[in-house]
This record gives sequence, C-alpha cells and structure tokens, in this order.
Amino acid sequence: MATVAQPALSKGRLWTARIMGGLVIAFMLVDSIFKFIVNEQVAAGAVELGFQAHHLPVMGSLGLISILLFAFPRTEILGAVLLTGYFGGVVATHLRLDNPLFSHILFPVYLAILAWGSLWIRNDRVKKLFLNQG
Repeated sequence: MATVAQPALSKGRLWTARIMGGLVIAFMLVDSIFKFIVNEQVAAGAVELGFQAHHLPVMGSLGLISILLFAFPRTEILGAVLLTGYFGGVVATHLRLDNPLFSHILFPVYLAILAWGSLWIRNDRVKKLFLNQG
C-alpha cells in the first residue's frame, strides 16, 4: 500500500500532539505494567472495583497491546480504537460503583480525548475519517 505524504506540521503542533499522545502512553504503560506486578495494594484495588486478582494479567495484556499499537504510527488508529473500548470498560466499571464523576468516571474520557486529539493534530487520515472527506 502506498503511503501518502502528509503536509508538514509546525513544531508547536507536532510537539503538542507528541505530548498529548505521550501522556496517554505513559499512563497506560504504568497502569498495564502494574497489573502484572500484583501486590497487596493492586489486588485490593482490583477487588474494590469488582475484579479478582486473576483478572489483572488479562486486563494488563489488553491495555498493553492497545497502547503498543497506539504508539506506532502504522497502527496508531487501531490502537486508539482499542484504547477507546478499554476506556469504555473503565467508565462502566466506575459508573457501576457510583464513583465520583470528574475524578474517576470521566478520567478515561480525558485520556481518550488526549489520544484522539493527538491523532487529530498530526494525522490527516483521522480528520478525513471524522469529517467524511475521502
């Protein structure tokens, strides 16, 4: 498949997109890695959210695969779609437990906005996808 050259971004826009995406990558890497390093605090947090300790490696794997796909330009859109699904599960979990709205329920929404916003800034294919221009 031939790649289409995208117009050059200004340094400000490029760095804004990198920082936005980097925040999502950093948070999700830490979150996913700690699901593999199960200690008492992590296990207690999982139980509080309604999960058992044996669910953590599965959740960590799903998060890690999604964020790795998001981190590489060839698969960043697929990664963002998978992350959006993952974040939807997080929203549902916190909503079910009646956790605070802005700090718990909407936090994954903030991450999704950062992820898709970073793609919107640096990837014209995303703009065309959403604006239905090609």
